[in-house]
Amino acid sequence: MSLQEMIQVLPPELQNQVRDFVARLLDERQKKPRRKPRFLWAGALKELNTEYTSVQLQHQIGEWRSGTQ
Repeated sequence: MSLQEMIQVLPPELQNQVRDFVARLLDERQKKPRRKPRFLWAGALKELNTEYTSVQLQHQIGEWRSGTQ
């Protein structure tokens, strides 16, 4: 039995599910490939390197993540 024949013997609601599934597969296949990150933000905070050490910034980030400021 071919795929088309199998789909035709399904009840209409299951045929709709098959149609939706195939549409989703096609959509995923056509998605644009991800490009490499450009890091446009790199160096944006370089003036802070005289104010804070990398260790101080790591601690601050940890506090922000945990919400314990």
